[in-house]
Amino acid sequence: MKLSISIVALAAATASAFMPSNSGLRASSLQMALKDGEVPIVIGLAADSGCGKSTFMRRVTSTFGGDQCGPLGGGFGNGGWETNTLVSDMATVICLDDYHLNDRTGRKVSGLTALNTAEQRFDLMFEHVKALKEGKTIMKPIYNHVNGTLDEPEKIEPTPVIIIEGLHPFVDERVRDLIDFSLYLDISPEVKLNWKIQRDMEERGHSLESIMASIEARKPDFDAFIEPQKKFADYIIEVLPTDLDPNDKKTLKVRAIQKKGVQDFNPTYLFDEGSTISWVPSADKLSSPAPGIKLAYTQEQYFGNDVSVLEMDGNFDNIQELVYVESNLGNANSKFYGEVTQAMLSLADSPGSNNGTGLMQTLAAFAIRELYNKKAATAKLAANKVAAAASA
Repeated sequence: MKLSISIVALAAATASAFMPSNSGLRASSLQMALKDGEVPIVIGLAADSGCGKSTFMRRVTSTFGGDQCGPLGGGFGNGGWETNTLVSDMATVICLDDYHLNDRTGRKVSGLTALNTAEQRFDLMFEHVKALKEGKTIMKPIYNHVNGTLDEPEKIEPTPVIIIEGLHPFVDERVRDLIDFSLYLDISPEVKLNWKIQRDMEERGHSLESIMASIEARKPDFDAFIEPQKKFADYIIEVLPTDLDPNDKKTLKVRAIQKKGVQDFNPTYLFDEGSTISWVPSADKLSSPAPGIKLAYTQEQYFGNDVSVLEMDGNFDNIQELVYVESNLGNANSKFYGEVTQAMLSLADSPGSNNGTGLMQTLAAFAIRELYNKKAATAKLAANKVAAAASA
């Protein structure tokens, strides 16, 4: 008999994901004002293009709940402008592509790619992140991905959680110092190739030669400017080919590399904190298609830092059965038993929801929520002490 749970309020959880841009919602309809004494936290997410940042952001923002909307401007088709910014009651997601120095035409003149740090406006990025963290409104530029132009700036108001995501969040030391928690999506070259073949060759009709040429053209700048940021991350989600079947090109092994000693963050563990575990769940408790499923938990060194690594290799047949794995996780930062599984089910149609990418992204989202709650409680306590001293 397989384990399953009744997921309460699944429809409500699903509705909390970002609505389409034509839903009619606007930032002005959201309760975005910071509370007295509230200091926003800043989350940084670094990854190459096409590595699942958008799906990850949906998992993070839906974890906080509250009213949410899609792109701030509404897009061309809804009387607005093209924009990359996502907003909700609790969170604002800023795409760092908006800090490109040149538009697409300008980069043809410079001969540099968007991955090159010389094509980024780091001074402005720092000024804006600093202002938002101080509770100030900014006018942020827009890089238009549709036609490659730099459009009119948009007004961004601070929310309790500010997420900056893109190619270069950890390059500038000044910006790094403003970030409260940093994440890196590390997709192996083999998986990147398989994903691009599936998308560009199978779905868009591109040739294998053109796909390989595109990857090779980007590789030098990726190696020089993007990948080195891994060493600054507190949480790395590493996506690798499966170890269960060398001929399987679609099944993934996913590792959550969690830095120890980060303020207000406790790594998730399997069974016994600080131990080394390899676990193949019983088929009576957790079904999975061939080549099966395996989980592991280890203690390692990563760029000279002590880390705990949680690993999952394989796919679930039934996402509801994830509750069995969840019952053996510690420091999952869930509010109630089954919340991790509920969150996975609420985005069941999103990429990775039946494998380790969705699981590790969900655990990272819960860690961000817990970090926010801890920092908010600390800030509130400090504000109360100041208020008590002033009235004494």
